[in-house]
Amino acid sequence: MAEQVNTNQFKNGMHIELDAIRKAAEISDEAYERLSRERFIGRTEKELAWRMQVLLHECGGERTSFDVAVGSGPNGALPHTDPTDRKVHASELVVVDCGTTVRGYASDCTRTFATGSLPDELKQAYAVCLEAQEAAVEGVRAGASGAEVDATARERIDASSFKGLFGHGLGHGVGLRIHEAPTLRPESKDVLEPGNVVTVEPGIYMPGKGGIRIEDLVVVTEGEAEVLTQFSKDLFSVE
Repeated sequence: MAEQVNTNQFKNGMHIELDAIRKAAEISDEAYERLSRERFIGRTEKELAWRMQVLLHECGGERTSFDVAVGSGPNGALPHTDPTDRKVHASELVVVDCGTTVRGYASDCTRTFATGSLPDELKQAYAVCLEAQEAAVEGVRAGASGAEVDATARERIDASSFKGLFGHGLGHGVGLRIHEAPTLRPESKDVLEPGNVVTVEPGIYMPGKGGIRIEDLVVVTEGEAEVLTQFSKDLFSVE
């Protein structure tokens, strides 16, 4: 009987944790929705990063789970770059990566926006990255290894004209810390288990031209992954 009680306590604790992470993800969704209705062109990366931080707070976040990252134009080709005083221009990509906390538990989400019409190469890169990201989300399930899920995305990017331009691991665990086990990387030996919360965030980074990263926060289950971040992954155009 004691073992059953301990099992129930573990399940209840996991339920509380997942509820907090779900709420944090909902807050980041709402913040992205509000940001997408604002003007990007002419504002600096630092201004947009600060605005996203304010929106996360206004939407109910306790604090940011990490410093908001914004990379526009060629700066977007630098993964996880710090925001600068560069002003956003028309017809380029803007990568926004942010998260917040609820009861100490973190969220993490990245979306890439277009500031008007884009060159064909950037549009194609976005389409390839999105296909890779969605395929990897489908591969997130109990029993899969971190290396296997990473390969699902990486092989699709490397089969395109953007081979070699995905320069980091696919994802990581999220909980009380923004980077936890399990990891989704080529060298990862971690095996996913039900209840794990992981990011799925492939990117394509083209030096001097721009970058794309599309990131969802997902819960591992025995079957189809539960995607917590729901803001649109379509190529969203802002002014």
